[in-house]
Amino acid sequence: MKSPEASILVVDDEREITELISLYLEKEGFAVYTSDNGAEALRIADTLIPDLIVLDVSIGKMDGIELCRTLRQGACADVPIVFLSCKSEDRDIIRGLSEGGDDYITKPFSPSQLVARIQAHLRRRRTRERSAEDSAGSLQFPGLEIDLRRLEVRLDSGVVPLSAKEFELLSVLARQPYRVFPLEELYRRVWHSESMGDTRTLMVHISNLRKKLEADPAHPQWVQTVRGFGYRFSPNNGCEEASPPASG
Repeated sequence: MKSPEASILVVDDEREITELISLYLEKEGFAVYTSDNGAEALRIADTLIPDLIVLDVSIGKMDGIELCRTLRQGACADVPIVFLSCKSEDRDIIRGLSEGGDDYITKPFSPSQLVARIQAHLRRRRTRERSAEDSAGSLQFPGLEIDLRRLEVRLDSGVVPLSAKEFELLSVLARQPYRVFPLEELYRRVWHSESMGDTRTLMVHISNLRKKLEADPAHPQWVQTVRGFGYRFSPNNGCEEASPPASG
């Protein structure tokens, strides 16, 4: 089962492990990002907000369990985390899961088994997200409301007249605030087909959306660009200063 719309962050200080995991995940269509230390992993996670994190227990100065604890306090609070470890003692498994891990697999492991675990966690997460969306009538943020039933967007200044595609584009971004969406994924989600490498239509719609939504379209606050990667929705009206995450 391929998941071209899912991004995975792999954190391990053993290059052979990250290369092996990346190889198998990329074969399944995942976008894979790697890091060998906690500080860099936090930067990537805060920028990208991946769909799932594969995290080794021992990664140097900041161990994986400490990193997991930090991740759970930020934007990745709900992102599934699968721990990797050479240790099989019960206390390590219990410690990792008690600090916010969702699953645990010991080294050496079967790459196909890890892929199956990842796919299972992603399916469960998507099911929860769909249930939440079905029960939600609107997405509300300070100064902005996206009414999913009436298909209306309201700023403090009043209703914003959006086209159907502009509304769908904003809704996709706003359902997962701060998550960076690659151009290809946004195109698939809104136009329900492959872009075949031509994402100009998407960029034109982003430009039009900003003209209607932003106080200063040249310095967008709601719909931000992550240079070299894609777009994200920022409900805190931050400045457009994001850098692209490192790709493995």
